[in-house]
Amino acid sequence: MKAEAKKLIQFDWAIKTLLRRRANFPILAGFLSELLGTDVTIEALLESESNKNHAKDKSNRVDVFAKLGNGEHVIIEVQCERQWDFLSRMLYGVSKVIVDHIKEGERYGKLPRVISVNIVYFDLGHGEDYIYHGTTQFKGIHKKDTLQLSKKEKEHYPTNVDELSHIFPEYYVLKVSGFNLHVRNTLDEWIYALKESEVKPEFKAKGIREAAQALTRLNLSEEERYAYDRYMGDVRISLSTLDSAFSDGRAEGIAEEKTKIVFNMHRSGLSTKQIAEFVEISEKQVKAILAV
Repeated sequence: MKAEAKKLIQFDWAIKTLLRRRANFPILAGFLSELLGTDVTIEALLESESNKNHAKDKSNRVDVFAKLGNGEHVIIEVQCERQWDFLSRMLYGVSKVIVDHIKEGERYGKLPRVISVNIVYFDLGHGEDYIYHGTTQFKGIHKKDTLQLSKKEKEHYPTNVDELSHIFPEYYVLKVSGFNLHVRNTLDEWIYALKESEVKPEFKAKGIREAAQALTRLNLSEEERYAYDRYMGDVRISLSTLDSAFSDGRAEGIAEEKTKIVFNMHRSGLSTKQIAEFVEISEKQVKAILAV
């Protein structure tokens, strides 16, 4: 009998719940190992405001303390959101992690490197790829050279900090919606799973078989199923608002056009009230669109 693909729960809900459990650390560690190209061992879930699972918390984010294959200890922030000022949220998230986890009186040079992994389900920015990686470098204005650590500075930093970019936060952006479902390697298997909420029988990426077992609806408790179904109901309502907010009998395509206007005006800094008045819809509809 041919093995069937396993359907998973939405990854953003898993981040809020199941992936915070130590028993499920290998799932998140496997995903991160494939993304970073090195073995990742999650040693602890970091206790901070961002990791507290309040009933009203809408933040699909988790911060972990992890060990890389070369022995380096890092803080990894994983977040999965649907908001159009997401690039600014990335900056805020990393800044908050640094402030939350530097110990009073500790030398700045002892602060672990922060790796920010951002999973987005909309067309963030302008670019043709679906995985982006960013680091910090300092370029000379006149000489066009790259600023490097001096020999003396390297002596004060851990051995893994051999270049300046290893001090500053490192960013990954996974534009899941831009993935064409053509799986070329084990990292693509994870991107496929994130987009389709499905694991195919032939997938072999690190942690993905564990995900196929643990992140299915059948493995949820009755209470978890209720919470998940309610969450998915809220998501469907938000998505439905996009389709029906402007359904007033006019030509097809007006809803999509007005939706774009709402997002563009929001990105320009206009208030929801100003947007509602300009587009001629309710402020409640504007907020529902921006929440998707």
